[in-house]
Amino acid sequence: MSAQCDIQTGSRIDFSLNIERSNEKRGIPAAALAMVGWAASGVIAKGITELGPLAVVFWRMWVYAVIVLIFLKLRGTPLRKESLRVSLRGGISLGADIMLFFTAIRLTTVANATVIGSCQPLVMLLIVGRIFGERPKRHDWILAVIAIAGVGIVMFGSTGVPGWSPRGDLLAVATVLAWTGYFVFSKLSSQHIESSQYTGATALICALFATPFAVASGQVFDMPSANAWMWLLILSVGPGFASHMLMNWALVQIPAWLGSTLTLAIPVTATLMAWAFLGEQIAVLQLAGMAVVLFALGGIVLGQPKSTKSDVD
Repeated sequence: MSAQCDIQTGSRIDFSLNIERSNEKRGIPAAALAMVGWAASGVIAKGITELGPLAVVFWRMWVYAVIVLIFLKLRGTPLRKESLRVSLRGGISLGADIMLFFTAIRLTTVANATVIGSCQPLVMLLIVGRIFGERPKRHDWILAVIAIAGVGIVMFGSTGVPGWSPRGDLLAVATVLAWTGYFVFSKLSSQHIESSQYTGATALICALFATPFAVASGQVFDMPSANAWMWLLILSVGPGFASHMLMNWALVQIPAWLGSTLTLAIPVTATLMAWAFLGEQIAVLQLAGMAVVLFALGGIVLGQPKSTKSDVD
């Protein structure tokens, strides 16, 4: 009887591990698609030159919030008051992050703003053990540090490039704390509400939080042109609605530290987009740094099916 129970227990454990690995295999592509959208957001926001950065945040967040609320209503799950309560800290963190980031990219290069902001995974690796009980493996730590070093190379390589500004870089540093808060609160919210409710609640809270700052800046009193509205809609539907829905869903399937580490792909993708669409220069050293980031991220992602939330080697 004891042997039979051991076999049944072992089968349940294997089944649980298989489900967890299957979830990660689905969560990683979803998070990767979200990364592409978020990388494009800075490029699009910088390209809407007729509006100030806080005006872009204001219009983008309200359009985004309306889209999400309509989506929830149509699927028969309208936003609940409880979701607003659970999502308050995440929505405020998201609002602070977007306002700081959109302002930073107007003052410095897209490469620098995204590279500095992507240093957040190092903070996540330091706190996920205490908050979520996640224990990344030693090789994940090593590869994450290598990726962050690659991010540093990208940043160093852009120093002196036209459009670079230390003031913009300083604002980008502040986004690290806001972005970390958003990831932590997103993961915590999954214990209480579904990802679509969290997406809708944070969208509305973010819009409400950003509104007084945008009004005080005086940037929202000029209505956007038809061309600006087109890009604001693209910014709201793609990097806004689609990317946040994908990432909030992915964070339920994958460890928080892994989702955070995947954001290191943002500066690489954003820098290439800024070069292609905005004409921003890319130094050879930046390209070398991007290669390091992609190599390290590839190692982390490929290693996931074999190790999930396990002890350090």
